[in-house]
Amino acid sequence: MSLAPAGPTTVRGPALPASLTPPFLQRLTSQVSAAPNAARVTTTAPCTGVPLADFPVSAPEDVEAAFARARTAQKAWAATSVAERKRILLRYHDLVLARQDQALDLMQAENGKTRRDAFLEVVDIGVVSRYYARNAAKHLGPKRRRGAIPLLTHTTELRHPKGVVTVVSPWNYPLSMAASDTIAALMAGNAVVQKPDTQTALTALWSMDLMYEAGLPKDVWQMVIGRGSSIGGALMDNADYMMFTGSTATGRQIASDAGRRLIGASLELGGKNPMVVLDDADIEKAADGAVAACFPSAGQLCVSVERLYVAESVRDEFVAAFTARTRKLKIGAAYDYSVDVGSLTTPAQLKTVTEHVDDAVAKGATVLAGGKARPDLGPLFYEPTILTDVTPDMTLYDHETFGPVVSVYTYRDVDEAVALANATAYGLNGSVWSRNGARGRAVAARIHAGTVNVNEAFAAAWGSVDAPMGGMGDSGLGRRHGADGILKYTEPQTIAHQRVQGFYPPSGIRPESWAGLLTRALKVLKAAGVR
Repeated sequence: MSLAPAGPTTVRGPALPASLTPPFLQRLTSQVSAAPNAARVTTTAPCTGVPLADFPVSAPEDVEAAFARARTAQKAWAATSVAERKRILLRYHDLVLARQDQALDLMQAENGKTRRDAFLEVVDIGVVSRYYARNAAKHLGPKRRRGAIPLLTHTTELRHPKGVVTVVSPWNYPLSMAASDTIAALMAGNAVVQKPDTQTALTALWSMDLMYEAGLPKDVWQMVIGRGSSIGGALMDNADYMMFTGSTATGRQIASDAGRRLIGASLELGGKNPMVVLDDADIEKAADGAVAACFPSAGQLCVSVERLYVAESVRDEFVAAFTARTRKLKIGAAYDYSVDVGSLTTPAQLKTVTEHVDDAVAKGATVLAGGKARPDLGPLFYEPTILTDVTPDMTLYDHETFGPVVSVYTYRDVDEAVALANATAYGLNGSVWSRNGARGRAVAARIHAGTVNVNEAFAAAWGSVDAPMGGMGDSGLGRRHGADGILKYTEPQTIAHQRVQGFYPPSGIRPESWAGLLTRALKVLKAAGVR
């Protein structure tokens, strides 16, 4: 089968939305923790390259000062009842939904993504904030634990906040990644000092601003701006816990530094995520699912699919359907819901995508759709791209591209599909498609990834916020969402009250007699089925 590349529909849009007025942007940037005479850095809008915002740059001493303020504020915040934190978070939930147009404009302007993809971040924060507001008391409350000696040992598990948490959030999902991890840390009674990526710091500052409007006390959440090479040391050296989302290389360094300090860290890192189309899949739905899996936020999504494995018997049918849909995608910039694929966010990302595709094509890969940059639309646009005939000597075969590029492979049986899906150092997300739900779940359980979706791309697992989300292998450690996502920000403490008699023999009983008595007691407890 031969399918010639065809370009997608293109849509141009305005330079910046009218809502992003200079006074509004200046109010946001003024909330950065930095000295009055700090150096400045200017960001640009990816879709057009026009200047967007001017930020003060935080120095290491500004970070130190932010932590000092946070430590003072955290003591009072930790003493605040969970019920009061819940009220604040539910007000924040309502503010985010009510002012979502501001957030959508900011995310599109800073990141270049479509409005549809930006809206999913608003939904995410609505779901996460409601979940932790309504479930924090259950996760954090005192819990009775089985005592050492039945009836005589009263044991309780308590949870205390870590203190001040450092959150380092990336540019690709500027609202979700800035707010969701912070929400859980705050609900656990911690203060937060956060370093968002400078490119998308406006959205993070907007979120912090709304949390303060909702009632968060002063200095409990603070924002610093700067390069990791400048302020990363201060962020690590003052943290009681580190939450990082970003590259695997940086994550390894953070894990090493956290180990040196003997503090905890949660790291969501890279991925080279697989999608497996089984031979009994609904091909039309699977093709729609592949589009949703590969091209949201121009492929700049940690859980998006870059490797697509299709059963040999349905390969031609699936590839034709997937390619046809990809060619119809609208690419461009618009501050409405008329566009399907937006811009890449940084020149570095465009360079990586271009180099990966060019290298693959030079070594024999076939382009079924896309395959080129679109400078006619803006400086950082790249067409959604499907490749076949990809081989291990090509860079994108096993290296994360983090762009709108997917490679399609064929397999003969399920065992081969699972082996291919697992042939990676990463283990973040996966997707399996089958008409038989039980069969799909069984295959999903064999895939080495922290989350695997059946008949969905990634949203089902990501949106199931009562369940943990995170990576295996080079995709990181720790989890967000669910009980894990809030308990990681706490220190567990066991309080054990021993009553009447302990483990040592009472006066008048010989040690050997006491040992025999305890031995018989242990046997009785086992026979009685006591855990």
